[in-house]
Amino acid sequence: MKKNIALMLALLMMASLTACSSSSDSASDTTAAETAAETTAAETADDEESSAAEEDTTAAESAAAEDSDLAYIQEKGTLVVGITDFEPMDYKDADGNWIGFDADMATAFAESLGVEVEFVEIDWDNKILELNSKSIDCVWNGMTLTSEVTSSMDCSNAYCNNAQVLIVPSDVADQYQDTDSLADLTIAVEAGSAGEEVVTELGVATTAVSSQADALMEVAAGTSDAAVIDALMAAAMVGEGTGYEDLTYTISLNSEEYGVGFRTGSDLAELLNTFFSESYADGSMLEIAETYGVQAALIEQ
Repeated sequence: MKKNIALMLALLMMASLTACSSSSDSASDTTAAETAAETTAAETADDEESSAAEEDTTAAESAAAEDSDLAYIQEKGTLVVGITDFEPMDYKDADGNWIGFDADMATAFAESLGVEVEFVEIDWDNKILELNSKSIDCVWNGMTLTSEVTSSMDCSNAYCNNAQVLIVPSDVADQYQDTDSLADLTIAVEAGSAGEEVVTELGVATTAVSSQADALMEVAAGTSDAAVIDALMAAAMVGEGTGYEDLTYTISLNSEEYGVGFRTGSDLAELLNTFFSESYADGSMLEIAETYGVQAALIEQ
């Protein structure tokens, strides 16, 4: 009897131990499963955050590229320069190629950026519209840094001095030696130019034409009494040895400076300033200026 009781107690103890072991194993399995699930969830969350961060970075880089004029011109491979026919800054040689101080400098700048240069003749009065619509990438054409220009574009540092001068037939030049003598004249000016601005301020009658070259033609043809154009152009195109030997320039109506205009917010303006500084320092800017006779007008960079 005692042996039976001992055997029964032993069996009960073994059953109890087996149950405890099973319960412990089950709890351990549950804990392991929960830990694995938590780890997977954490890894998934990290992956999602990493993916989101990469998307944000890509979006930021894309936005930066869209805002960068440098990236824009390098992608298309050209720097499109808005100009008019304006000797000695931008004009065509006998082969139809654009040359001039501004044209040569623009070509060199484009090369420094790893792109080709393309010159496009524009209506000077629409230069800001042309720039903002991306028909051109900059305005580089002996452009006076007026308040209208500097408020509508990001401009380079000034690189040339200039003035607006009065052009009249040589045989009447002695009659027009001060601003008071201009009161009864009709003066041809390029629409949207610094010349138009200064003549309008004088209260003198104007005839607006599409370019400074056309303003000279007005005087030569006798359809306007006089013209007001840039001093640098007058020095190249008026007087002995030029196509307008019967015309001359008398008085300067102001003093001004030339700069290059880019779209507002463009990163090209600062790059051009650096290029100007380097070109001035190594003498290449002076060499180009001497080619076109504008060295005396250069501004130190």
